[in-house]
Amino acid sequence: MAYKYFRTDGIRGQANTFPMTAETALRIGMAVGSHFRVNDKNNHRVVIGKDTRRSGYMLENALTAGLAAMGMNVLLLGPIPTPAIGLLTRSMRADLGLMITASHNTHEDNGFKLFGPDGFKLSQSEERKIESLIDSHLNLVGPSEIGSAKRIDGVLGRYVEFVKTTVPKNLRLDGLRIVIDCANGAGYKVAPEILWELGAEVVPLGVQPNGLNINDNCGSTHPQSLINKMKETRSDLGIALDGDADRVLMCDEKGIVIDGDQILALLAKDKSKNKTLKKATVVATVMSNLGLERFLASADIKLARTQVGDRFVTEKMVKEGYNLGGEQSGHIILSDYTTTGDGLICALQFLAILVKSQKKASELSRVFSPVPQILKNYRVGVGVDPLAQENVQLVVNKAKEKLKGCGRVLVRNSGTEPLARVMVEGDDLSIIEAIAEEIGHEILKAN
Repeated sequence: MAYKYFRTDGIRGQANTFPMTAETALRIGMAVGSHFRVNDKNNHRVVIGKDTRRSGYMLENALTAGLAAMGMNVLLLGPIPTPAIGLLTRSMRADLGLMITASHNTHEDNGFKLFGPDGFKLSQSEERKIESLIDSHLNLVGPSEIGSAKRIDGVLGRYVEFVKTTVPKNLRLDGLRIVIDCANGAGYKVAPEILWELGAEVVPLGVQPNGLNINDNCGSTHPQSLINKMKETRSDLGIALDGDADRVLMCDEKGIVIDGDQILALLAKDKSKNKTLKKATVVATVMSNLGLERFLASADIKLARTQVGDRFVTEKMVKEGYNLGGEQSGHIILSDYTTTGDGLICALQFLAILVKSQKKASELSRVFSPVPQILKNYRVGVGVDPLAQENVQLVVNKAKEKLKGCGRVLVRNSGTEPLARVMVEGDDLSIIEAIAEEIGHEILKAN
């Protein structure tokens, strides 16, 4: 089924442009309210959080109006990390959690991530049902059944305390100087506070949001700012969140980036050693490096791959009973603690291993040698699908045959942006560079 609204991770688009307009947000709120209002009682609750984008105010009000019109009571939590919405939806006994965010995108974009009462992101089947309601006629509730809306204070403290419970009680970060880049996003208050309360000397970065600077040359998608600050302050570790704090990248004391694959490998190694890695399996997407797969195999750990998107990683973990998974981009899901990626919880697990080992981050984080990997993005026009073109398919199939047994080729359309993404990896860098260039040339021709 082709979606009109929902994409890989909820609904996303350019602010004040369909579907991220106040008018459409109102309709989405009504559709979601209609779907989750299972009886006529006025006891249905929705929690709404947001990141720091200016457009979040507009969309928050429109969503609230649509939900209230369908009899849903709205609790507005303000700027808060996405994983906190998963946690609070469940702990506050809400029927639904809504996060207004475009994650790692810049301020021009915004979006909606939806969580069910169990704290997990909605399944595709539920999204299909909501999709069908957005443009349909919906019966509004009567005047006495209109939902309420109020702002709730203090929930950030609940999240802070929960995050700290995910590490050993005796864990102290004393003596560690840590740079934390919050991307001027949803984690700008809680992330430095958590690290400081655990004893670290904290160097905050990206903690002055103005509505327009979220992910702007900062955060997990732009680690150079973190690297520069680490060198300036001679810090022991750098942590970079994205705009809604559900993913994380780190840097060792030398300024070398530690990506999601290396973090997964380290956590898998530690959990396997402690016999807490369920079914000796890690879940990752097709984008994860071949080097990770080889390392896990050498440690008698299985790798289960899914399509791109942390929701698919989570669904696989829940269905098969695994407790560790993630993406190369830094979405790491530790299902013993949380229902979705949580950059802060992941960073603390890394720090717990670091403190226990008494090693430097550079000694700890180079778990495997990555296979050379080329990643390229090509912007495509509206309605254009170059991957459906015969000449593109031909060159991709030819490349796969050439790398069979010694590399991988993945070409896909982005689920969040108008991009065609090309990934080629293999042991010979010159070969994969040539293959990536050839595929990109054909995509541009077809665009």
